Amino acid sequence: MGLTRAQLDIGDARAVERALAGHGSLDAAINCAAWTDVDGAETHSAQAHAVNADGAGNLARAAAVAGIALLQVSSDYVFSGEAPLDAAGAPRAYVESDATGPRSVYGQSKLAGERAVLEASPLHAVVRSAWLFGVHGHNFVATMLRLAGEREAVQVVTDQIGCPTWTGHLAPALIGLLEREVRGLAHLAGAGHTSWNAFAQEIFRQAELSCDVEPASSADMARAAPRPAWSALASERDDLLPLPDWRDGLAGYLAARAGMMRA
Repeated sequence: MGLTRAQLDIGDARAVERALAGHGSLDAAINCAAWTDVDGAETHSAQAHAVNADGAGNLARAAAVAGIALLQVSSDYVFSGEAPLDAAGAPRAYVESDATGPRSVYGQSKLAGERAVLEASPLHAVVRSAWLFGVHGHNFVATMLRLAGEREAVQVVTDQIGCPTWTGHLAPALIGLLEREVRGLAHLAGAGHTSWNAFAQEIFRQAELSCDVEPASSADMARAAPRPAWSALASERDDLLPLPDWRDGLAGYLAARAGMMRA
C-alpha cells in the first residue's frame, strides 16, 4: 500500500500517527519520501530537514508505538567523500562502521534522519544506497539516453566515484530485509563502483548509441552543493545478500525501459 504526498505529509506527526493507526494490522513500513533536490537544500535547509530528518523521525516514532518495523532509505551523501584506505593504502568502499561527515545540507539532513530512525526502535533499519535509477521518474541513465538523441557528445565528470543502483534490484532486496527481520544500519548498492563518466560510456555501449563522452571535473560543473568525490558502498555485515553488479542493473533497466516503450 503506497501513500502519495497528498495523502500523507510525513512532516505532520499527528497525520503520520493517524495513517499508521488507520490502516489495520501492518507488518512493516518503508519510508520512500525524501527531499532529493540536493542543490536546492543548500538554500532551503529547513525544508530539507523537515522531510529528511523530522519526517523520518515522525514515521519512526509512530511505527515504534504501533510495534512495527520501519525501513528508512538513506544515502551515500552522509559520507565526506574522502576515500577510506585498506591495509595496502588503496581506496576501499565505505562500510557501515566508517565515520560519516556529510559536506552538504542534503547529506546532513539524511544523516539526522538516520539517527532519528535508529534511536526510535531496535526494530527499525536504515539502508544506505546510491546513484539510483529506475524506469519511473528522472535519473542519470534516462538523461544520458535523451542527450544522445540531441547531440554528438556529452561532458561528464570523471572525479566522482560511486555505485550505480537499479531500483529493480534494490526494491525487492528491501522487501527481503523486512521479511528476514534485518535491523540496524546496512549498505545496499549495485556491486562494484565506477565514475559518472565511465557510467555514461557504459550506458551508450549497452544501448548501442553513438555519443562521445568527454571528460570533465567537478570544478567544471560547479554546483551549489558539493558532491562526494568517493562514495562507493559495501557491507561488512554477514546477514545481507549483495546486489548484482551495477552493469547487470543497467542491462535490466534498459530491458525494462524498452518493454515499457513497446507496451
